[in-house]
Amino acid sequence: MHDTVWFEIQGIPAVSIASTEFVDAAETQAQALGMDDAKCVFVQHPIQDATDEEMRLKAEACVDEVVAALTSTQQ
Repeated sequence: MHDTVWFEIQGIPAVSIASTEFVDAAETQAQALGMDDAKCVFVQHPIQDATDEEMRLKAEACVDEVVAALTSTQQ
């Protein structure tokens, strides 16, 4: 989340990607960093013991959402 906020402050579109286990933590961190509207996309948890193929499927499932977050003109 720190990197996403830093890039956004620099005017560079950024999005954090985390598992659904960390929705609340991401929102809290964004608020603490002063960027309530930081862009974040969540993939289905768990990921730590997912196989390469499972991770590919998770990535494919969220790629459109990531692109939309990066190209959105909303702040």
